[in-house]
Amino acid sequence: MTMLGVIGGGGWLAGALLRPVLADRIVRPEDLALSSRSGAISGFEAWPGVHMTTDNAVLVAAADIVMLSVRPADLDELSVDLRGRLVISVMAGVSAGEIAGRFGARRIVRAMPNACAEQRQSFTPWFTTDDVREEEADFAETFFSASGRAHYVVDEAEIDYFTALTGSGPAFPALFADAMIRHAVEAGIDPETADIAVRQLFLGAATQIAELRQSPADIVDLFMEYRGTTAAGLSAMMEADIARAVFRGLDAAYNHVVDGSE
Repeated sequence: MTMLGVIGGGGWLAGALLRPVLADRIVRPEDLALSSRSGAISGFEAWPGVHMTTDNAVLVAAADIVMLSVRPADLDELSVDLRGRLVISVMAGVSAGEIAGRFGARRIVRAMPNACAEQRQSFTPWFTTDDVREEEADFAETFFSASGRAHYVVDEAEIDYFTALTGSGPAFPALFADAMIRHAVEAGIDPETADIAVRQLFLGAATQIAELRQSPADIVDLFMEYRGTTAAGLSAMMEADIARAVFRGLDAAYNHVVDGSE
């Protein structure tokens, strides 16, 4: 294993991605260096061999692979030369072309994990530039698979779309769950019970949707055919055009990415 250096290693996303690969021994602690403004990064106490620094230049000099895990808004503060290194970016809305132009890199992997990486449940689409070597692509696949499901895409534009669709992690389902909890409370259910019930509902539903062969549309049709309580609720939601609200939300999220607002 060559040295992996993570700029922005103190952030939540870096930690969520790195702890699984350390636990699975995909990356050895002595082969990992993290940089942050403070130089003191929590969450890695189980791996005392991990190197930490405040100096990005020192990190880059020691690393063969550099991960960029900083907010896009902080990109202008980075002044490093990444020529000759494999660069893995988990920054939203920053293209491979911009990374190449800013830092001189040619071998670039772009990926879009989400907050579910902490539970090893992220969907992580990833893309490579033509110069990325086969063994480097294999490493990227293994690295991101440790925190969920990695999925290679051939078109970089899909990374921007998935930033809107799946980069949200639990946020969009949480909005729906919150509405259900509030309705239950208004119906007289105590808040704690409502919260437990809806959390368990979403856990079970997510597991079924992931494991059943039927598509989500097929599942909806199945319940509609029963013409029972659930069908009545589904019909009312369809009449309210819930799909239109979802489409508008995803359009707004995607436009935020492509307009450069990330």
